[in-house]
Amino acid sequence: MTTEAPRHPLPPFSEESAREKVRLAEDGWNSRNPAKVALAYTPDSAWRNRAEFPKGRGQIEEFLTRKWDKELEYRLIKELWAYGGNRIAVRYAYEYHDDSGNWFRAYGNENWEFDDNGYMANRHASINEHPIREEDRKFRWPLGRRPDDHPGLSYFGF
Repeated sequence: MTTEAPRHPLPPFSEESAREKVRLAEDGWNSRNPAKVALAYTPDSAWRNRAEFPKGRGQIEEFLTRKWDKELEYRLIKELWAYGGNRIAVRYAYEYHDDSGNWFRAYGNENWEFDDNGYMANRHASINEHPIREEDRKFRWPLGRRPDDHPGLSYFGF
């Protein structure tokens, strides 16, 4: 458990607080600010993300820097799947293009475990992606936070 100031909402999660935690995570990732995002995790947080296993904020920040250097115009939507105690499961989709202008959509699921102060101690992600045409993109808001009136994943049938 971290001794830093609590990062609300705190476990145990209700449906409302779990939805809030998911939206805060989405907002952070849509900022594409690796240093800021890494602060949501415990100093020794352990991840499983495809074939990479970052451990600790430093490695998480390095991972996210590499990710967003190659995944350009990244836009993400997360949606609560399940919650209980200090755990939350989410499903998500994101779109980005590479440096050659090729667009992709990725789909995934994450299992999160939080410490008592609301920092994520474990993140297990399963992700797959496929190429899409630019005209098939669904996430077209200006870069940054998804607007409150933009539809979520269920709207798109993802």
